[in-house]
Amino acid sequence: MATSGTSGTRSSTTSTRSARPTRPSSRSCSPRRSTSASRPTPSPRPATAGTGCGRGSAGTPAEVRELWFQAGGIRLAGHLARPAGASQSRPGVVICHGFPQAAGGAAYVGRTFPALAQRIADALGWVVLSFTFRGCGASEGDFSLAGWLEDVAAATSELRRQEDVVGTWLVGFGTGGAIAVCAAAQDPAVLGVVTMAAPADFDDWANHPRRLREFSREVGAIRSSGFPMRFEAWAAELRVARAVTCAETLVPRPFMVVHGSDDQSVPVIDARVLADAHGEAELRIVSGASHDLHLDPRAIAVLVGWLDRQWSRHQSARPS
Repeated sequence: MATSGTSGTRSSTTSTRSARPTRPSSRSCSPRRSTSASRPTPSPRPATAGTGCGRGSAGTPAEVRELWFQAGGIRLAGHLARPAGASQSRPGVVICHGFPQAAGGAAYVGRTFPALAQRIADALGWVVLSFTFRGCGASEGDFSLAGWLEDVAAATSELRRQEDVVGTWLVGFGTGGAIAVCAAAQDPAVLGVVTMAAPADFDDWANHPRRLREFSREVGAIRSSGFPMRFEAWAAELRVARAVTCAETLVPRPFMVVHGSDDQSVPVIDARVLADAHGEAELRIVSGASHDLHLDPRAIAVLVGWLDRQWSRHQSARPS
């Protein structure tokens, strides 16, 4: 994975719907190899201090505190980053992590996201909520796609309960990105979505649900020996939650799709499929980047810059 901030990306915005590209399939639940090459393009510009929502006090980092909230009776662990300084109305964003990729990985997946939340709060003056899905980190429960969708809705509601939050966006990495798109499709109050290395659908999982169940146990996302009690219903969810379908319903809300050209877990073609489904999405392919975009400073710069512009556009579009 590249970590340099010099190799770049390019914004590709489609203004009309075009023929959807054919997406390669996989024979297993293991990481998928991309068959589509990416064109290297110029570096993203860093975010500027132009949102007008008010940064924190100069030199004082955002406060990050732990919190707990409920999703369908399951306790979820989260971190809330709030800019330092006087209280005022601010935009808010929920950050969703991806699916664990290594044995025992559910215990530590998402552990870097509180720091990302603090960075966004410091840079933009936003209130940022990061959390761990059910079956991951300190959160209770076991993995299911329907459950993760419920978790995003609960996290969004928790963020909106903060008295200074006046608008909400969703950002998701990997599986969390696909779930964020589906959650936004069900919640018209979500103002915009960013996906980072997200799959367009879960058909690869749906084709091998028993293999996914065993892998989920291996990584620790399924902890209960008897889960799922109704395997067929659990497996059926894998075909219902389809980001590519939900992306179509997001229009005209802003949508940015970010993907690494060298992603070996989710093919880069998935990014193009998602962007095409929306029709007006910003598509950013980060040259040389892997699946772990949360560790790539170029991808994070693109994310922060996009959020910065969204609040300005939202404010200017509001009636005076």
